[in-house]
Amino acid sequence: MAPKLQIALDTFDLPGALGPLQKAAPHVDIVECGTILVLCEGYRAVRAIRALFPDKQILADVRIAEAGSTIARLAFEAGADLVSCVAGASLATIEQVCKVAAEFNGEVQVELADEWYDADRARAWRAAGVQHVIVKRSRDREAAGDLSWRPEDMDCVDELAAMGFTVTVTGGVSAADLPAFAGRRVGIVIAGRAIVAADDPAAAAAELRTTVEEVWP
Repeated sequence: MAPKLQIALDTFDLPGALGPLQKAAPHVDIVECGTILVLCEGYRAVRAIRALFPDKQILADVRIAEAGSTIARLAFEAGADLVSCVAGASLATIEQVCKVAAEFNGEVQVELADEWYDADRARAWRAAGVQHVIVKRSRDREAAGDLSWRPEDMDCVDELAAMGFTVTVTGGVSAADLPAFAGRRVGIVIAGRAIVAADDPAAAAAELRTTVEEVWP
């Protein structure tokens, strides 16, 4: 099965997010209210996008590190279907988030950073109820000039998929990156700047959708 395509909206205001989203929406499955957008606009961004796109899945990328129950509840009450936690959050916090998510029939993802992957910890997340894990090429790696997907990234994708997670890949993803993941069990592909900053967001999203379907026929 081909992965879902997710647009990441890390703009500084809601109008800046809605412009590219309205153009790209026919080609994407999941709308991410990015961390920057939520910090700038609050949960009104989630509520607004939910009202405009009732049939899309919405992720509130709030990167929960503590106060899990409170932050998760606010996100789900605003209309999110998924919330994110950082990999460094305690297991107790992640368990709190999963408990609240279950009340709303929502889902939980954990976002890995290079230094935070541990297989035993990941198994504990899965046992707690986490459905999704993000394997990420971080902005810091990109800023340092590292645009590669490392063998250890690919091993991580394979290991997490084998544990039963829906594996998401992100980090400056463009259509040109996707063939590197051919044959791997990727569940979601996230593209932010590749769509939002494009001259033609609709065309960029359509190209990504086409490439996803070619790589995972």
